Amino acid sequence: MTPEFVTSIGQQALWVTMMIAAPMLLSALAVGLLVGMFQAATQINEMTLSFIPKLLVLVLAIMFAGPWMLAVITNFTRQLLQQVPTLIS
Repeated sequence: MTPEFVTSIGQQALWVTMMIAAPMLLSALAVGLLVGMFQAATQINEMTLSFIPKLLVLVLAIMFAGPWMLAVITNFTRQLLQQVPTLIS
């Protein structure tokens, strides 16, 4: 097992992590921005006003992107396990 191979596996793991986290983070970011603009325009400074919409959007993002996220992590794990015989030799 070469250092380049270990670096490649780490790089793939970081990429998969980014892909899995992106739908949830981007949706929460967009809703947070919209709620923040609404709060600034109306001068309402209520913490629950930003928390509840983000929570609902995160649930929707997981519902819609969940199967895709599961497929991504399953494919990565399958590839990693298929590479085990090459690591031993």
